[in-house]
Amino acid sequence: MTRPREFVLTLSCHDTKGIVHAVSGLLLEAGCNILDSQQFGDVLSVDCTGLFFMRVHFEAPAALGDAAALGARFEPVRATFGMRLAVHALAHRPRLLLMVSQHGHCLNDLLYRCRSGQLHAEIAGVVSNHPDFGALCAASGVPFHHLPLPAGSSHEARRTQENEVQALVDSLQIDLVVLARYMQILTAEFCAFLTGRAINIHHSFLPSFKGAKPYFQAHERGVKLIGATAHYVTAELDEGPIIEQDVERVDHSLGPEDITAVGRDVESVVLARAVRWHVEHRVLINGRKTVVFR
Repeated sequence: MTRPREFVLTLSCHDTKGIVHAVSGLLLEAGCNILDSQQFGDVLSVDCTGLFFMRVHFEAPAALGDAAALGARFEPVRATFGMRLAVHALAHRPRLLLMVSQHGHCLNDLLYRCRSGQLHAEIAGVVSNHPDFGALCAASGVPFHHLPLPAGSSHEARRTQENEVQALVDSLQIDLVVLARYMQILTAEFCAFLTGRAINIHHSFLPSFKGAKPYFQAHERGVKLIGATAHYVTAELDEGPIIEQDVERVDHSLGPEDITAVGRDVESVVLARAVRWHVEHRVLINGRKTVVFR
């Protein structure tokens, strides 16, 4: 159970001396108690970014106020090191907007995890280009928004529908959009609007098995490992910074429907992990990659 005075500070900046000392010293001066601290400097690999990342979970005295007040205290440190810095109140339940088409396994899994308290988040709404899951959402007490988008729709038609989604994101004060098997290609404009706050899930057969029924294609080729990838949404289709991946072994005894069932289980688990780590402020974007403090 999260205590009401607990916060998470996340930061990234050019890796240099004195960052940890400055952050921990300021927290000490403010009367805060550090509960957990993780850090990483991307300075050793060939494709390193030279950035330093840090996540600090701490408890603040009641007199300090809220996340905004705490963030203001860090302004001198932020300016000194040129940091991208944020302070998050863990008492706040991030608000999610789920988007789904006609495969509901990830949607159902996230609905259950939020309802049961396994995921510290609130599903504020579900958007779909099909009406299929209206009853499921109603049973969970979650508003369902059917925004049709016929196959082969023009860019203008897609932008019209996406503008409706953007209006929901703003009006519902959404923190994270989750593409829970939403089978539509997003426009570059919509991806830009959602930068850093939208997560997608897909099977890990790309680019080998594209199009309809990828698990059937995998079965036909005798694939032995199947998996899933969760990543942030970018305009480059399925190429955003990866948050989580996992695999399951399959063999000749499984038919295509069996392999599909295994794949859907993997997709659900991988997406749930990625969403959880995001809402717990454990994921920091590092160029085309991510740093995940687990």
